[in-house]
Amino acid sequence: MVRKKNPVTTAEILIAPPFTRRGIRHGFLRAQPLAWSVLLYGMMFGVLASSAALSALESLLMSALVYSGSAQMAALQGWSGAPQILPIVVTILIMNARYVLYGAALRPWLGGLDAPRAYLSLFLLGDGNWALAMKEREAGDDDAGFLLGSGLVMFIGWTVGTLIGHLLGSLVARPELFGVDFLLTAFSAALMMGMFRGRRDLWPAIGTIFIAVVAAQFLGSGWVIVLSGLAAAIIGYVAHVDRA
Repeated sequence: MVRKKNPVTTAEILIAPPFTRRGIRHGFLRAQPLAWSVLLYGMMFGVLASSAALSALESLLMSALVYSGSAQMAALQGWSGAPQILPIVVTILIMNARYVLYGAALRPWLGGLDAPRAYLSLFLLGDGNWALAMKEREAGDDDAGFLLGSGLVMFIGWTVGTLIGHLLGSLVARPELFGVDFLLTAFSAALMMGMFRGRRDLWPAIGTIFIAVVAAQFLGSGWVIVLSGLAAAIIGYVAHVDRA
């Protein structure tokens, strides 16, 4: 008995977008304003990594392979004293989970590309160039090279900034005197204020603070970040599920 194959619908056919040098160059130039902020952010991470006793090579490898400022900053919080490997790994996975959504949003655009170009573009994906690339596509520029070009700018800025920051960190005995250790808190607070829409958004913040204060009495800093992050996600879901 011969089984009939299900017909392929039009929605399942992914047409390869253009991927040109012009698109890569355009993305590289358009992302230049992001480069300076990423460079500065990378420098701050390098300073903190140096104070956490990571070598320049270890700091660079972490920036190149993990490539997530917020996750790396959070991971350093659990690096003091005896490193807590499991909570560090869980923290990085949780904080980078948003890239699953980024990838899903890019699927209709990059799905038709061959694996090397698609995966290289995704490896260099960051918050800033994802938003920039999606805006360009909505404006009518379908050249997928834009994503790669803009990603290169951010990746170079982040890794170079890490090396510069590590060098500066070795010259600064106590970076906390300059408030560098407060960077992750300030960065998260700035993001929260940018996303704040009303009173209902306060509940995840209140729940996170409560869980963090309680957990800090019994657990290491790595697990505090993990548990408070999960608490915020759950409370946020419960608070907003009726809006869906």
